[in-house]
Amino acid sequence: MRKLVAGITIVAVALLAACGGNNNNKHGNDKKAKGNVNYGGVFRVNEVSDFRSLYPLNITEVVAHRITNQVYEGLVKLNQEDLSVEPCLAERWEISDDAKTFTFFLRKGIKFHDNKCFPDGKGREVTAHDFKYCLDKVCEAFPENQMFWLFKDKVKGANEYYASTQNGKPLEGGVEGIQVIDDYTLKIELNYPYAIFLKLLSHSACWVYPKEAFDTYGVEMRVNCVGTGPFRVKNIKEGEAVVLERNPEYWDVDEFGNQLPYLDAVKYTFIKEKKAELLEFRKGNLEMVFRLPLEMIKDVVGELEDAKKGGNIPFVMQVVPAMSVFYYGFQHKLDPFKDKNVRRAFNYAIDREKIVTYTLQGEGRPGIHGIVPPFKGYDAEGVKGYTFDPEMAKELLAEAGYPNGEGFPKITLQINSGGGDRNVQTAEVIQKMLKENLNIDVEIEILQFAQHLEKYETGKALFWRAGWVADYPDPENFLNLLYGKNVPEDLHEKAYMNPFRYQSAKFDSIFELALRTIDEQERYELFRQADQVAMDDAAIMPIFYDENTRLLQVYVKNFPANAMEYRDFTRVFFDKEENEN
Repeated sequence: MRKLVAGITIVAVALLAACGGNNNNKHGNDKKAKGNVNYGGVFRVNEVSDFRSLYPLNITEVVAHRITNQVYEGLVKLNQEDLSVEPCLAERWEISDDAKTFTFFLRKGIKFHDNKCFPDGKGREVTAHDFKYCLDKVCEAFPENQMFWLFKDKVKGANEYYASTQNGKPLEGGVEGIQVIDDYTLKIELNYPYAIFLKLLSHSACWVYPKEAFDTYGVEMRVNCVGTGPFRVKNIKEGEAVVLERNPEYWDVDEFGNQLPYLDAVKYTFIKEKKAELLEFRKGNLEMVFRLPLEMIKDVVGELEDAKKGGNIPFVMQVVPAMSVFYYGFQHKLDPFKDKNVRRAFNYAIDREKIVTYTLQGEGRPGIHGIVPPFKGYDAEGVKGYTFDPEMAKELLAEAGYPNGEGFPKITLQINSGGGDRNVQTAEVIQKMLKENLNIDVEIEILQFAQHLEKYETGKALFWRAGWVADYPDPENFLNLLYGKNVPEDLHEKAYMNPFRYQSAKFDSIFELALRTIDEQERYELFRQADQVAMDDAAIMPIFYDENTRLLQVYVKNFPANAMEYRDFTRVFFDKEENEN
């Protein structure tokens, strides 16, 4: 399995158990388009966790992003295949010689989805004023905004405007560095050259939505989405299904002149058990399965080997190393994890190789380096993390005042429900390792995902399981989790970024220098140095770097895998001939 997942692997797999089932979905039978693509069909995909919020400034988990990425758009977007930045609602841009001023030229005639928030129910045209409104919102202090960290210190006037909204007296004109030149031209000024600003603008917080929607729905924008994307919300029944229908007025066309998107709809269901999800896929009731139950991996790989010998009912398996890290977090402001030696002892007491090999069945790579996963151009292996060393762990715990674990308080490891069996199994293995190697008692508490996030973000958890999937493809996105300036003064004030409350002047100085460095190679080296500082401090406990595994029905076309599991259904279509086999 480790060899299989070393890189992107796309193979046809014959599962004799997947005999097509009772598939009533329409697969591109409605209309043939130029370029040998088809219109029609509903792409059905399942998520094992519920979403928390669909409001762009409060999207803090991947399920919500996978849904809303089909509904909202920004100035730029990511290419689904290689994650490069490409134009979206801005058809082009100019960057000043000092790399501090970005001028965006918007497409004309782009319309928001029809919605009752508009006086006549018809979506109006998007202008630069809408982007000004939404990007100013990123810099406002209100509970539903978790994204100020994106513009903090970087965008001219962002900090001042945020402070003014905290005081209840917003500065007239909003953020100074976000300026409307005319209806179709927007200028953004930065405080310093910031090499990845275009990548940052692909973030969900930078999507555009109308002021009318926020005025009408307020906090209920969490389930009332009004965007410009290829799909619009048809129906939301939380915990059961979300249905997105084709936007008939979508602005984009493909290279043959065909109106996008090709699909009629995308439907998300929320089956909590992966076995049941896989069964639905085998029946033909889902187009995709993301990740597999651990107990099914060997079976699927075995069936893959059989498929190489021939088979006539294939589906596609895609495997790619992921831009994600799964880790256990420590609350640095509270005992016992205020003590670096305690955190280091925990890190040395864990056998990550064993966890990946046996618990995860080879799915993933041991987290023996830093918080940044292996990354193109980034020397992740140059960061020395923690390998299994139980004797060193015992010594460090004794130095912290707990010889052989004596006097160490019983602690709770908080994990979330959902995510398959591996969350619980990994937690149980780590619980056992900490007992065997440090004589520490750990109790496992399983919470619903939203409650889990709320508790550790508000400083009410000591030790918890979490993960980070890249928002945009750059090491900075991971290291931002440890930036000291993201730590609020009040322990119980919500901290979406840096919930650990980790603060290191050395880390911050290197990280800030990297932010201001234009040369990518130099910047990546500075990030590596900051990563090393954090690991020396045992800021977190990396467990493994993940891999993304997909199963797709064979008739699904134009849906490439990528390291962020960034999903864009704009150009996905179903192949009629494949479906009829």
